[in-house]
Amino acid sequence: MAAAGAAGAARKVKQDMPPPGGYGPFDYKRHLARKRFSGYSLFAMGIAVFAYGCYRFKTWNRERKRLHIEDLEARIGILPFLIAEEDRRLLRILRENFEEEAKIMKDVPGWQVGESRFHTTRWVPPLPDELYYLYPQSVMDQATLGYQNYL
Repeated sequence: MAAAGAAGAARKVKQDMPPPGGYGPFDYKRHLARKRFSGYSLFAMGIAVFAYGCYRFKTWNRERKRLHIEDLEARIGILPFLIAEEDRRLLRILRENFEEEAKIMKDVPGWQVGESRFHTTRWVPPLPDELYYLYPQSVMDQATLGYQNYL
């Protein structure tokens, strides 16, 4: 072991040295990036982008308002049809109720089917409990309270 240590100590160590002629000059000065836009031009670009955004927002609002008016006009246009369909549904339910009432009350003397409980000759729209008393409770709840079952 002693011989191996002596051989290692006898080797010469090569030290790193600078290249011949020395290193090149070291760049230590501050190099700032060249300005592309001045402050005034950046401000002007910001104003231009803002103005374009305002223009687009204004045109979008006009279009949105026009579409809203179109929707309202369409609803107004179909409103008589929707009212007529609702009246047909109401009269169908009343007819079914009157037929069932006639079956149930056929043995009662003096009973008039469909007689109004209001003392007037004017049309009084029936209440939901008058319309749906022959239907299941779920239909009555949906008609009166707006419950919807999504099953």
